Amino acid sequence: MSNAVPPSSYSGTPPARLPHAVGQATNIIAVASGKGGVGKTWLSVTLTHALARMGRRTLLFDGDLGLANIDVQLGLMPKRDLGGFIEGKLLLEQAITPHPEFGFDVIAGRSGSGNLAMLPPQRLVGLGDELLKLARGYDRVILDLGAGIDRTVRTLSSWAGTSLVVATADPTSLTDAYAFIKLTAQADPKADIRIVVNMVDSVSEGQRTYQTLLKACQGFLKVSPPLAGIIRRDRKVADAIRHQTSLLTRSPNCEAARDIEKLLENLLEPQ
Repeated sequence: MSNAVPPSSYSGTPPARLPHAVGQATNIIAVASGKGGVGKTWLSVTLTHALARMGRRTLLFDGDLGLANIDVQLGLMPKRDLGGFIEGKLLLEQAITPHPEFGFDVIAGRSGSGNLAMLPPQRLVGLGDELLKLARGYDRVILDLGAGIDRTVRTLSSWAGTSLVVATADPTSLTDAYAFIKLTAQADPKADIRIVVNMVDSVSEGQRTYQTLLKACQGFLKVSPPLAGIIRRDRKVADAIRHQTSLLTRSPNCEAARDIEKLLENLLEPQ
């Protein structure tokens, strides 16, 4: 993919009908990607920590139950998680684990269970109702979605006031990001979708990557999602993940940390 994202890859039948919408909260930010391996969970963790450092009361929700790893990246061992709510053993608020060092709350998933992906539509609606109620007690809720464009991912993203779509310069990442944007815009033409370009070697490469995706969206979907931010490739990111801590604590002055700060400034500005 050098100049455009081919629309034919995702031009089949309309997406399946989603469960009845429970509503939307403007303070929920969904972090999405068409494919895995683009740094989506790392971005969710780092954005949440950045908000907490600003004094914002923030909740990080792991919406990727089948491959949940937010707790691993943060070095947490939660006694309760989202699986307890799905099994009917807990209220959603009882699944909250405060992070003792970083000052935000976490609702962890249960890795390998796959329960969320197979959740019946009405149970998914119940989860949405509870999450929207919880969101009223926070300044921001960061919702880390699973990779892909299946029903569950699209339902969870519909609860968010803003969706950040994370992409890299890799052609498959751009194609899958385009697919997510296409289905989201079809479901809600007024959806607030913004693009984050991650793991690029320079700002100029990030701009070129964004322009490739933007041209496809404008040409085939007639939408123009703005650029939320560009995050440069930085070895300090992998170092922080290996040490199960936040980049903003371990390497607060590195390039990627400065890029996160710029992204957050853009995100908090009124559109």
